[in-house]
Amino acid sequence: MIPMHVAFESIEKMEHEYRRQIIHAAFGLLIFAFPFFSTLTLMVMSLLLVIALGNFRDYLPVEKYLYKKPPPGSREMLTNGINEGIRSAQYLTLSLFILLLISLIHEYTSLSFPLYVVGGAMAISTFGSSAASFIRHRKKLQMARIANSPGKIEEHHLLPSSIVMLGVGIVSAYIAGAWIAGWGDVAVSRNLIFFVAVIGSITAALFESIPSEVDDNLSVPLGAGMAMWTFNAFGFSVPPTQMFIALVFSLVLGYLAYKTKIADLSALFGAALLGVLIIVFSEIFWFILLLTFFILGGAFTKYKYRYKKSIGLAQSDGGVRSYENVFSNSTAALVLAIFYGIYPQYAELIIFAYLGTVATATGDTLASEIGTTAHSQPIMITTLKHVQAGVDGAVTVLGEFAAILGAMVIGILAVIFGMVDNAFMVILITTAGGFFGTNVDSLLGATLQKRGLLSNSGVNFVATFAGAAISGILYLLLV
Repeated sequence: MIPMHVAFESIEKMEHEYRRQIIHAAFGLLIFAFPFFSTLTLMVMSLLLVIALGNFRDYLPVEKYLYKKPPPGSREMLTNGINEGIRSAQYLTLSLFILLLISLIHEYTSLSFPLYVVGGAMAISTFGSSAASFIRHRKKLQMARIANSPGKIEEHHLLPSSIVMLGVGIVSAYIAGAWIAGWGDVAVSRNLIFFVAVIGSITAALFESIPSEVDDNLSVPLGAGMAMWTFNAFGFSVPPTQMFIALVFSLVLGYLAYKTKIADLSALFGAALLGVLIIVFSEIFWFILLLTFFILGGAFTKYKYRYKKSIGLAQSDGGVRSYENVFSNSTAALVLAIFYGIYPQYAELIIFAYLGTVATATGDTLASEIGTTAHSQPIMITTLKHVQAGVDGAVTVLGEFAAILGAMVIGILAVIFGMVDNAFMVILITTAGGFFGTNVDSLLGATLQKRGLLSNSGVNFVATFAGAAISGILYLLLV
C-alpha cells in the first residue's frame, strides 16, 4: 500500500489541471453517502458548502488546488471577483442543492424525484465531466507543445472527450443509482436505473457540446437531472442490451452525419438522444424515417449552395445543422414515439400522426432548399403578390412540388417498412399532411415570424405539430 505522504507528494507534483479534475471527481464520492442521510440533511450540507466556497477565494491552500490556471501569457489572470475554478465548484454544489430541493419538495406531493436520480446526475457531472476534462486538457497540452503556444481546441478535438464523458457517465450513474436505490430499499428495477443513466449521460454530453455562457457545472447536472427525472416518471424501460444497441446505432449514424458535415457536435448528441428514445419507445424504422429527413435536408442544403450563397439565401456554416434545428423539427416526432410506447391502443393513429410530422419537416426543408433556386419570382402565401426570394412566407411552384415529393418519400418508405397496411392510403395521408404542414410553416412565417413573435425554429416546431394533427385528422376521417 502506498504511504499517504507519498500519495500527497504525487498529487503536489501533478499538472495543475489534472489535480483539479481529481478533486472534482472526488466530490462525486459523496454520492455514496446519500442513502445514510435524509434529503433535508443533504440539502443543508450542500447549501453550507456553497456558502463556504464563496469565502475561499483568498485562502491559499484552496487556491492552490481549485483555482483554474490561465494559459501562460494570457490575460485571463486572477482579476476582481471569484476565480473560475472556485466559481465552478460553487455552481456544482449549487446544482446539487437545487436537485435536492426539488427532491425534497416532491416528497410532499404525489410525484417523486428519487435520490438515485439526483445521485446519477451528480455522478455524470463529476466522474464523467472530469474524465472528459482529462482527455481535453491532454489534447490541449499536446497542441501547445506542437505549436509552442496555448492550444486552441477545435470542435473535432472535443468529440473524443465527449464520448468518454458519455461512457464514464453511463457507468458511474448506473453504479451510483444502484447503490443509492439498494441501500435505500427503493423498489426500482435495474433496467430503469440503466435506462435513465443512458438518457442522463447523453443529455449531459449534449449540454456540454452547446456553446453557452452558462457554466457546465450548472447546466450539465441540472439538464441531466431533469431529463432523468422525466423519463424515470414514465416507469418505462427496456433490457440493457436493447438500450445499448439503440445507443450504439444512434451514435454511429449521428457520427456519420457529423463526419459528412451535415451536423455539428451538438446535433450529433441531440440526434443520438432522439434516436435512443425513439427506438426504445417505438421501433427502429421510426428513427430511420427521421434520419431520412436529416439526410435529405443535409443533401439538398448543399444543392446549388454557391448560387444560394451568392443571393444571400444559403444556410450558414455550410449548411451544418445544430441541436436547435434537430429539436425544432423533431420534438413532435419524439413526443409521438413516446406516446406510441405508452398508449399502444392508439398505435395506428399515432403512426399516421408521426408520418405527418416527419413528412412536414422533410417537405418544408426541401421546399426551402429547392424552392429558393427557382428562376420564377416567388409569391407571398397570404396575399399571392410577388415578393423577393427569401422573404418569410414566400412560396414558389418549384418549392411546393418539392414539398409534395419530400412528403411522398416518407409515405413510400413507411409502406416499404411495413409500418401500416393500405399503401395508397398511407402515401395519400402522409403526403397531404406533409404538404399542408409545409404551408402552415409558410403561413406562420408570413405572419407570426414576420412580426417577431416566432423565430424560424419556433415556426418549424409549431408546423411539425400541425402536420401531425393534419395527418391524424385525415386518418380519423378516411380510415
